[in-house]
Amino acid sequence: MRIGNVELKNRVFLAPMAGVTDMPFRVLCKEQGCGLVYTEMVSAKGMHYLDEKSARLTLLDEKEKPGAVQIFGSEPEIMAEVTEKLNASDASIIDINMGCPAPKITKNGEGSALMKRPEQVGKIVSAVVGAANKPVTVKIRKGWDECSVNAVEIARIAEACGASAVTVHGRTREQYYSGKADWDIIRQVKRAVSIPVIGNGDVTGPAEAKRLLEETGCDAIMVGRGAQGNPWIFKQINRYLEEGVFTAQPTAGEKIDTIIRHMNMLIEHKGERTGILEMRSHIAWYIKGMRDASVTKQKIFKMNDKDEIISLLQDFLLHQ
Repeated sequence: MRIGNVELKNRVFLAPMAGVTDMPFRVLCKEQGCGLVYTEMVSAKGMHYLDEKSARLTLLDEKEKPGAVQIFGSEPEIMAEVTEKLNASDASIIDINMGCPAPKITKNGEGSALMKRPEQVGKIVSAVVGAANKPVTVKIRKGWDECSVNAVEIARIAEACGASAVTVHGRTREQYYSGKADWDIIRQVKRAVSIPVIGNGDVTGPAEAKRLLEETGCDAIMVGRGAQGNPWIFKQINRYLEEGVFTAQPTAGEKIDTIIRHMNMLIEHKGERTGILEMRSHIAWYIKGMRDASVTKQKIFKMNDKDEIISLLQDFLLHQ
């Protein structure tokens, strides 16, 4: 799998997810065979105004390369300026977010709101491609709503303006993450452009991944919520695509060991207070479906001490 001049080991990628795909989680997914990781989306305006938090989000660990940094914004000049800064970063690919449905993003004309302004899409992609010394990709949705399904049009504009690949999430902005993803729109985009198309939406396991590839003809798969609490999904999908074999689910012990390691990585990366606060959600995803998960989750969401959480998890493991 190749995007521009970047060679990737496979075609199973981790979607950028705000508050989820930070460096520790990306490293865990990479270890499980993820072909390409993306940072959480980074505000171009934040970087323009030298916001330290925005700048930190662009950092990539040596273990997760090659990786992509995703930026969002609506002003071509600022997007180009930030791209020039990112030319010196460890990112191998620069991705433009045109799919985020969050109101705080769309009310500023950013994220998926850009799909309502095809002309502006062209200006932004052209500006970023013109400033970049690495491949530029674009992540879009099916459209703003069912009355304005224009993924094919936006993908063609992105290609014409120099994008090296496009990711299509098969939901409209109005759907957010509800309902079923429309894979047919991914197939339509694949037929309409010659650059690689990455399919995104409703990939929760190996069988769905294979079906998405077969039904749409897309070049790669992007896994989002299916990876939450489940970095093993990348190994499972890759093995199924390569060998037709279903890999066993991780044992309860493997899950608890990974949770503890993940928490230690987060604490090292962000400090104990922030690391534990953010780890609570990850733990809930990891243990979902296990015996006594609901009660354990409620207890963990009241805890602020690492050792206390580890003790509870070890006790939780004994009852599995």
